[in-house]
Amino acid sequence: MGKKRDKFAPEVPTTKRRTEIDIVQLFVDCDEFCQGTLPELNAQQPRLSDGKKHRQRESGLTMSEVMTIIILFQSSGFRNFKTYYAGHVCAHLRKEFPGLVSYQRMVELQSQTALPLTAFLHTRFGRCTGISFVDATSIAICHNRRIESNKVFRGLAKRGKRSVGWFYGFKVHLVINDSGELLGVMVTAGNVDDRKPVPAMTKKLFGKLFGDRGYISQKLFEELVRARPATDHQAQKEYEEQADADDRQTTAA
Repeated sequence: MGKKRDKFAPEVPTTKRRTEIDIVQLFVDCDEFCQGTLPELNAQQPRLSDGKKHRQRESGLTMSEVMTIIILFQSSGFRNFKTYYAGHVCAHLRKEFPGLVSYQRMVELQSQTALPLTAFLHTRFGRCTGISFVDATSIAICHNRRIESNKVFRGLAKRGKRSVGWFYGFKVHLVINDSGELLGVMVTAGNVDDRKPVPAMTKKLFGKLFGDRGYISQKLFEELVRARPATDHQAQKEYEEQADADDRQTTAA
């Protein structure tokens, strides 16, 4: 048997860690999004000022490169971003990202990607096929013993209950199709009922929606039934037309 790893020991990156995501294709997608949508987002985003002058430094990394690095982190297997960036990106991906910056500078750039990444996520949604699944998962921001001392999300995070006990943080609500493609996502406080975001996330869906027993509610069922007749037929028609177009394109290729 191999030596048991100390859970408190620092994570040691290895050259065997490889993401299955095509880095080039991911960067192309991010770059096309940034060139086409980012100027409009920047124009609409309110500018907040503290009344002080701040140095505007040029970055060695573009916004699309920063987004690519952050997205790759989610499939890298690393448990914290600092180890991933310093031990993997800087060590093995300098060829892909020649303008790499220090970790401290990367943290500053990372904080600027919240809105672009959120908008980019909505461009990655799949198509409804008539079979959808809804579920929610919790994001605990700290140990329950540290709730009173946590200041980062004070006023936003709430206490919630999951199958394994209480937590303090947020919930991520997801809807996917039968191919695992994302159809809807919403982040709420931890004390929000799992059923509450469902109508908003399923407005443009048709067909059947499956969830666990936590979603069983006569009120929710009636609300979804009332909303469906106006959208089901048109949405299904658009899906079938798009599917036919994709089949013709595949045949021609």
